[in-house]
Parts: sequence; structure tokens; C-alpha cells
Amino acid sequence: MDMISISGQYALLTLFFVVQIAYSLSLGLNFFFASLPTNMVTQADIDAVTEEECPFIVLFYPVLRELEGTMRTTFTSLSQLRYPKHRYKVVAIPNENDYETVASLRRLKQEFSFLEIVEVPPTTHPSWQAVWDGWDSTRKAYWWHEGHRAYNRDLPPKKTRQLVYAFYNVAKKFEGREDFLVNYIDADSCPPADHFLAGAAGMKKYDVLQAQNIAGNLNESMAATWHAADHMSWDGLTYPHLTANGRQPYWVLGKGLFFRASDLIELGGFHPWITIEDPEVGMRFWTNGRKLGVIENPLIEEVPSTLMHGITQRKRWVCGFFQSLTSPLTSMGMTRWQKFRAWLNFLPCLSMSINTIGIPIGIWAMWQYFSGQGNLPAAAAIFPILNLSMFSLLLLRLYISVWTRSKLVAESVWTRVWYLVRINPVSLMVWWLIWLIPLYIGLRMYIKDQGLVWERTVKTNANEDLIMTQIAAE
Repeated sequence: MDMISISGQYALLTLFFVVQIAYSLSLGLNFFFASLPTNMVTQADIDAVTEEECPFIVLFYPVLRELEGTMRTTFTSLSQLRYPKHRYKVVAIPNENDYETVASLRRLKQEFSFLEIVEVPPTTHPSWQAVWDGWDSTRKAYWWHEGHRAYNRDLPPKKTRQLVYAFYNVAKKFEGREDFLVNYIDADSCPPADHFLAGAAGMKKYDVLQAQNIAGNLNESMAATWHAADHMSWDGLTYPHLTANGRQPYWVLGKGLFFRASDLIELGGFHPWITIEDPEVGMRFWTNGRKLGVIENPLIEEVPSTLMHGITQRKRWVCGFFQSLTSPLTSMGMTRWQKFRAWLNFLPCLSMSINTIGIPIGIWAMWQYFSGQGNLPAAAAIFPILNLSMFSLLLLRLYISVWTRSKLVAESVWTRVWYLVRINPVSLMVWWLIWLIPLYIGLRMYIKDQGLVWERTVKTNANEDLIMTQIAAE
């Protein structure tokens, strides 16, 4: 019996050290990202842009079964852009069989004269030849030249297909004229008035630009609060450090970014066989020496107001992460060390749930040690003290950032205080535990080669009042 008891104690002690060491590594990764430099587009950069320095910009607007009100709110935001009117165009790209959305866009075109509409036909249509020719011309479009889907023209019906079609056909019209910047946003994205100016400024120094995102409906529901926290912690804190003066492989965030059209053509555009295009295209640009800069002034978006809608969105993210971080890394030419660095970008997402295990066990271990009621050796107290200290610092850093950034979308100080209350440490640990659901579903989708049909995130025009209030105040 004594031997069994001793064996059980050793097993528990081993489990304790394994969990705490894993937790130390998880927290240490966050400090590693925080230590990397950031390449930011500053307000001074934006203010220095002259009209002669404004490149032509094409903003693509891929939509699928969207509410007319949601699109109107976005177009109202776009109507406030401070940029020479003759130096940009806004191109909505619905599928031609999305009849309700097409009808809504045609009505909105009567309100917003800058809007153009390009309806995306089936891939059997002759106008797709611009895409096939573009991919034929570069081996960087490796999915077209190799693998079991090589030369497969039956592209999956999702956002990437719409972007690919619109980009290559618009680029064809610019042949022999001038290079232009490609920008695209989601149906609910509301860029700041200086968004295009930031693009013009940033492209003087960088090859790819990414604007940060922030949720405008962060207190709409508890689910919205949690979903908004993801953008606060990733977009607002960690993501800018992926710039790292070009040292760290980076992802893009799927909206509010700028590419040069010539670079997109040279590097093959967007990979159509991955659930989300964001991580793959960013890492492909990094592998080919393109440097990333971050625009601090964020796009305002709406996050899902229910847990199920958020899980639907996040399972697609996870599936796309796994898809992008496997065979594509070899196809785009990454070394083993570069692949390891690329995987580091995903580990914070994979390891969030460790907080819900590491923190309680650490508190228990410290209580056992300092109260003298347990048999833990002195060395065991080092890990929980270290981990709780690191966790507290990271949490403090997050709350400071949230307090600053939430001012952009919160109408009062009390709204910001209430949001901080809602993302207290216990609440966040519950959310990190819930994240295990999309992680599991997304992994299963990756294993089964699913996620190739656009499963859109439900949008409810949640930010209409906020955007109208902000415009009226300017």
C-alpha cells in the first residue's frame, strides 16, 4: 500500500512538472513575440503623403448573401475616405448566382456612385482565362503546377475564388498602364478615413501592409465580448511583432491589407484550395522576401454575437492554419528552421487552454508549499511563482492595451470599464477553454480535407449606430 501511495505521489509530481514546464514555455512564447520589433506606419508617415504620391488603389469587396444594411454601413464608411477620388475604385465581387446580394448592390450603387460591381461567373466562363494564364506564368502558384489538384479549374466556391477572378481580370485592364495597390475588406469592415493614405504611406517602406482590426460591438453579448478579446490580444498586441524587421514569417488578417498588383501576379495571387487565404499568402510573400508593415489605425468590424457563430468562424480559421502550415511550407520553399518559426505563430492559439490548467494548479501548489501542508519540494514552487508572475504581466499588458484601444469604439469611459470587467481573468479562462471546441473541429476538418465551401460568418449590421455617430462627430 505504501509503495502504491509513493508511486501515486511520483505520478502526480511528474504530471505537475510536465504541466508547469509546458505552461512556462507557452507563456515564454508570448514574451518572445513581445520582444520582436514592430514596423508601424505612423501618423507622421500618413500626414506626409502628397497627392502626387498617391498610387491607384483597387479595393475589392467580396460578399455572399449579405444584408443590404450591413453593406450600406460599410459603403457609408468608405464614402468618408480622404483620398483623391480619381485614384481609387471600389469593386464589389458577388457571385453572379447570389441574386439577392447582386440586387442589393445595384440598389446601393444608386446611393454610392464610387461603387462598381463585378459578378463572378462559373469557372467554365471564358473570362476565367485571365486566371489560368496568370497561374501558368509563375511557378509560385504551386497548387496549379503540382499535387493532386494541379490544373483543376473547378475552384471551390468561396471568398478566395471571388478575389482571384476579380484581381486577374482587373489587372488585365491595367496591363501596360501602371501598377496599382490591391486592398480588400469584409462585408462588415469599416475603414478609417485615412485608410488609403496609410496604404500610400506604408508602401514607401514596405511590400505588404496590414491594418489592425477592432470589434465595434464588443459589449453586445458575452459571446461578442469574448470574440472581441481575440482581436484585442492578437491584432492589438501580438500581431504587430510579426513584422520583426522581416525576421519572422507572418500571416495577414484577411481584410484591410495592401499588396502591389505586380507582386500578386509574380507570386501567384491567392491559393484557392485552403479554407482561409490569410496565413498561406502572408507566408508565401515572406518566403519571397516581401516585408510587412502594420497600420495602427484599425478597421472597425463586428464579431459574432453568439457562441455558435463564433465557433463556426474559428473552426475555419483553425482548419486553414493547419492546411497552411503543412505541405504548402515545403512547396513555397521554407527551410526546417523557417517552418519552425512559422509554427510559432499558431502555438499561442493552440496553447490558450493551458492557462485554465496551469493557473489553478500553480495556485494550489503555492498554497501547498507556503502553508506547509503538502509534500512538494522547494523546486516545485519555482514554476508556479514564475508562471503566475509571467501570466500577471501578460494580463496587465493586455488590459492596458484594451483600455487604450477600446476608446476607438466605446462611447464612454464606463463602456470601457464594463468591457474590462467582462474580460476578467476567470472569464478569459472560460473562453480559452471553449476555444478547444473550434480547435478540435478545425483539426478534424483539416484531416478530412474539408472547409472548401464558404461558410460565411453571420453579420447583423451591429455597427451601424457606431459608424453613423462617429461620422456625425467628425
